[in-house]
Amino acid sequence: MAVRHEIKSQLAKLLATEDLVVEHKQVKTAQFNVHTRVLILPQWDLASNTVYDMLVGHEVGHALFTPDRWEWEGSIPQNFVNVVEDARVERLMKRKYAGLAKTFYNGYNELHDRDFFETYGEDISTFNLADRANLYFKVGNWLPVVFSSAEKQIISLIESCETFDDTLDAARTLYEYCKAELEKQNKESNEQNGVQSEMDFGGEGGEGKEDLEETSEGGEPQPTQQPGDDKDPAHLDVPSFKEGGCENDPLDIQTADKLERALKELASAAEGRESSYFELPDLNVDEIIIDNDLIHKNCVRYWEEEKNDYEEIGVSRFHCQEIDDKFREFKKSAQKEVNYLVKEFECKKAADSYARATTARTGVLDCSKLHTYRYNEDLFKKVTTLADGKNHGLVFVLDWSGSMAEVMLDTIKQLYNLMWFCKKVNIPFEVYAFTNDYPRENMGHQRCYEKRAGLALIEETFSMMNLFTSKVKTKVMEEQMKNIFRIASGFFNRYSVSYGCPTGMRLSGTPLNEAIVSLHNILPQFKEENQVQKVQCVILTDGEGQPLRYSKEVQRRPDSLPWLGSGYIGHDCVMRDRKTGRTYSFSSSTYWADISDTLLENLKHNFPDMNLIGIRVLQSRDAGQFIRRYTGYEDDGYNKIMKRWKRERSFAILNSGYDTYFGLSANTLSNDDEFEVQEDATKAQIRSAFKKSLKSKKMNKKVLGEFIELVA
Repeated sequence: MAVRHEIKSQLAKLLATEDLVVEHKQVKTAQFNVHTRVLILPQWDLASNTVYDMLVGHEVGHALFTPDRWEWEGSIPQNFVNVVEDARVERLMKRKYAGLAKTFYNGYNELHDRDFFETYGEDISTFNLADRANLYFKVGNWLPVVFSSAEKQIISLIESCETFDDTLDAARTLYEYCKAELEKQNKESNEQNGVQSEMDFGGEGGEGKEDLEETSEGGEPQPTQQPGDDKDPAHLDVPSFKEGGCENDPLDIQTADKLERALKELASAAEGRESSYFELPDLNVDEIIIDNDLIHKNCVRYWEEEKNDYEEIGVSRFHCQEIDDKFREFKKSAQKEVNYLVKEFECKKAADSYARATTARTGVLDCSKLHTYRYNEDLFKKVTTLADGKNHGLVFVLDWSGSMAEVMLDTIKQLYNLMWFCKKVNIPFEVYAFTNDYPRENMGHQRCYEKRAGLALIEETFSMMNLFTSKVKTKVMEEQMKNIFRIASGFFNRYSVSYGCPTGMRLSGTPLNEAIVSLHNILPQFKEENQVQKVQCVILTDGEGQPLRYSKEVQRRPDSLPWLGSGYIGHDCVMRDRKTGRTYSFSSSTYWADISDTLLENLKHNFPDMNLIGIRVLQSRDAGQFIRRYTGYEDDGYNKIMKRWKRERSFAILNSGYDTYFGLSANTLSNDDEFEVQEDATKAQIRSAFKKSLKSKKMNKKVLGEFIELVA
């Protein structure tokens, strides 16, 4: 039913012509907060679509036309105001949306057929005017309701209500009339009872008359109270009204009470399946991002202190020279790869420009065509206009979790290829690594948002390390790249390096989902600072993000005050986005990947001009299960992707949360497979080594080429 609820929520938003927040909860009646613009609807799961649409239209009418606060003037009971206001808002809604007239007609017809007002077998003429008016405006098309001449004037007054003040005037008139009629009936009943008493007791008045009536402080007769008459007045449709007035007024509108009970039964099937709504917080990125300069200064300081410590004890064990030499070797060997990327980019960019080129005639004669005037009318020169390209920027998000240890070095190498490519073609970029292990002591960091109920929970330990930025000079960037190369080499060869990992740079958990949430604030800042029109956002990870929680009020004991707790996002949760007006539900299976895909989908809705690219590093044993997540057990789709995986050790998925989701083998990430053979190698060994080297480079070029095509 979650899907249906969200469809009806969208209907409510459309009818309200605003970004109305609609929640379906286990409540008895609808509720609307005019300040927060939150409309809470019961889960009418047993209602037909027609009745559901009618009820939604009715409640939206109250949200649009009924004020949330008003003074009780003249002690008008709330149920009388409800009857008149119902008629007014439904008339205004049908006037605003002509198509709703049919919905209200068919909806009330269904309610009448199901005897929601419990009128079958009843004499309608014995009902008070308020009950008959309620029936007239709701089911009067199928139920004959008779009024006297005086009553018709009151009905006309109700029909003419345009403002809420008109509603109060009509409700006061209706109440006074019903009150007068009740007093008249009580008086006639008392007179009849008095005559009967005189006959029973010899014509003398008896004190037993007090048993038949009670007198109010104003001296007006009141009927004897019956069981259940002390309940709160019905307020089915205007729950935002504050209760007041005559709470124990003897004039009760039975048809309203019966309708309320019947509507509650429509929602009875939803018990125990209430959805929890949450939103993404607006994060202060300055409290999330670890500054690029700070990271690398800490790295250099750590290694200097470590080196000094070794020298103090007379040990010259510390050295990074060997790793630094490997970095320089890699940089030299990678130039061919980078040049290839640049060539691919320029070719594809040019091809795209000419594909979108337009050709137009000029007003200048082409002298070379004048001799063809007898058979050619096109004698004018033409000009070809190339479409302007957009400025691009790249944001790279790297998984800095413990499971990346074995492939981090190869991943960093591929990242460096992209960074050098961006430098050559003047594409601004930022590289972040998500972690929950960077120390925040003495850094001046505060909470990145104000925690409250209904917001996704972002832990204080979460950080986005700004490893690289195109803002720094080339020489500075090379030193920074050397620092990260050292760290990644340490992860891969932890026992062979002679230096430690700087504080804060150790691998941590996988706050992937938190990183996606932070992009809502990082991407706009990146676009503004670099003045780019289109952003390419690349997220590289080798696994699923850790579960995401949301803050909620928790009350452990009935007598205790609620406190701010948390719960895990699951299938009973609904994420809403007030900026786009969209809501998002989660799969009943609630795989962690489902949460990430939903967050990515929401990110794309907020930034439609962004290319969102995912790169998943896979071990061979995990590829099949990962592919089935997006293909299911459909043989054709699964076999097609698996065939490419076995052949190329890579694939592209187009139906995930990403625009394109690349799967890449961890074993083929590295482009270090050089053509090396022994001096005494045979022809077969030479041929095998050559094929291996060529295959590796082809696979790298193919994946990187697809990426470049997306950028171009």
